[in-house]
Amino acid sequence: MLKKIILTGIGVAVVVGIIVSAKLGQFTAMSEMAAGMVMPPTTVTAMTLSGGQWEQVISATATVSAVQGVTVGAEAGGRVSEILFESGATASEGDVLLRLDTASEDAQLAAAAAAAELARSELARLRKLGERDLASEDAVDRAAAEAKETAAQVGVIRAQIARKTVRAPFSGRLGLRQVNLGQILQEGDPIVTLQTAAPVYVDFSIPQQRIMHLQKGMLTRVTSDAAPGETFEGHIIAVSPEVDEATRNVRVRALVGNPREQLGKGMFARVEVVLPELQDVLPVAATAVLYAPYGDSVFVIENASNEETGGTEQVLRQQFVRLGRAFGDFVDVTEGLKAGDTVVTSGVFKLSSGMKVVIDNTLAPEPSLRPAPLDS
Repeated sequence: MLKKIILTGIGVAVVVGIIVSAKLGQFTAMSEMAAGMVMPPTTVTAMTLSGGQWEQVISATATVSAVQGVTVGAEAGGRVSEILFESGATASEGDVLLRLDTASEDAQLAAAAAAAELARSELARLRKLGERDLASEDAVDRAAAEAKETAAQVGVIRAQIARKTVRAPFSGRLGLRQVNLGQILQEGDPIVTLQTAAPVYVDFSIPQQRIMHLQKGMLTRVTSDAAPGETFEGHIIAVSPEVDEATRNVRVRALVGNPREQLGKGMFARVEVVLPELQDVLPVAATAVLYAPYGDSVFVIENASNEETGGTEQVLRQQFVRLGRAFGDFVDVTEGLKAGDTVVTSGVFKLSSGMKVVIDNTLAPEPSLRPAPLDS
């Protein structure tokens, strides 16, 4: 019995030894293969930096307002007898918008005109009599005064009638009608709004420290969500001399073209004031920057010699940078890089220093200073 147990133990030990020996051989072979393997280089997109000049702008949010805008109201009270406009229509200066009933004034005008005609006739008769010394000078003077008074009364009634005809004070676009036919209006009651549509004012505020950069006539560019893809150009016409005590901002007004009337009063807009001086920059694609709490960095591609093959290869070096202003798809690098450096422009979050790379820009998107992505 003991002999069988010993033989069984020896057999198990031999089998285990064979298995361990085989596995050790496999691990050794795998280690030798791994030592001889070379990781293939990573494919990246890249760009070579070159200096340039960017225009300097001051950006702000703005509100659109009309160059001329009023709520047309009734100059006199009365009943609406005729409405001659449609809501949203265009009106020219002097166009009749509404008439009030003038039946009473018309009757008064007829009576006043008759009285004026009688006074003129009486004056003419007395003057003829005065030439023959048949009428006193005092009677002639009283008749002349009465003729003037009746003529003035005619003018007063005609003015009252004219006030009951409402006309457009300037050319522009009408708003929504606020009266109805037959409605009794009081003096000053609103009838319709009227706004000039083109050009328009764009009002915005900038911090007080930027006042020194502003001058009348500077170019402005305005964009609005109401007109996607459109840029409206204008120029500064006024800079307020007052600084808001609460915000320390200065109000600025620009006159902006609005040829297709896409900008309306009260709209929110974004404005850029273009400064005359250009800024020297070293732009890099914003996708090339690896943003991190401890500092922003990029990966610079450098040529290094390969000791095994004797050739050269491209490897990465992480370079910390200081960034300036962003513009479109680019950002200005103020420290850390120089013109002629080649940097990786995509996938930087998965890279590290010392990695071998090859450059392939076949499918790389072209960065732009004024990107206009399609609305998806």
